[in-house]
Amino acid sequence: MGLLPLSDDTQRRYIEYPYVTWGIVGACVVVFLMQQSGGEFDFERGLYGYGVIPSVLLGDDRLSPELYRVPAWLTLFTSQFLHGSWMHLGGNMLFLWIFGDNIEDSMGHGKFLVFYLGCGAIAGLAFALTEPTVQAPTVGASGAIAAVLGAYIVLHPKARILVLVGFWPLRMPAFLVLGIWILFQVLNASYAKPDETDVAFAAHVAGFVAGAILVYFFKRRTVPMMSTSQDHSLRIYGLPHRRPGERGPWGEA
Repeated sequence: MGLLPLSDDTQRRYIEYPYVTWGIVGACVVVFLMQQSGGEFDFERGLYGYGVIPSVLLGDDRLSPELYRVPAWLTLFTSQFLHGSWMHLGGNMLFLWIFGDNIEDSMGHGKFLVFYLGCGAIAGLAFALTEPTVQAPTVGASGAIAAVLGAYIVLHPKARILVLVGFWPLRMPAFLVLGIWILFQVLNASYAKPDETDVAFAAHVAGFVAGAILVYFFKRRTVPMMSTSQDHSLRIYGLPHRRPGERGPWGEA
């Protein structure tokens, strides 16, 4: 839609370093470099061996022995670390870098990892169920990252996002930036034909919805829904800020 996010103004309140977000970004980059190191044939074979193939996942088809790597159900997770191109990887990692740390902050490291991988698997399964006859592999972190965006719009709808609109940098509220993004995904999922696009829009929509719903169950009890960016700007690392009479479980991981 011509909106490229560059940064947000939501400050982390509970954690100093988003280790899981950084780790996922690093893992995706390393895996992509490994994909590139084996030549074109190995690259394609890796996509088929570790990517989600709807017809295989749902049991209608089987991979040939030379392509088989892991059980079909496990590809719901392995596919999240594979990407088809540098642009695919770069776009996904940019979104995860900007929005992932705040969702990790709202949940804690362990819960965020479960949330991320679980929502990514839900997104992959949803795509397979909507396109059960597709025999091409689907790869990428987009479904899991869509869940991060769904959680973000629920927790920080009024946060200010710095975006490039064409060549113009503008600050826009998160609900508008992410609202435009998910509207674009819904429209494409509704009208784009599978043989005319290589983007799994249905996975994006499913991931976004899953993230928006499940964030309620994964977030810390003290993290408010629909907060403003200022609600999370009070943390000085090592010295929690509390208003009179306010209780906060600052010892939570």
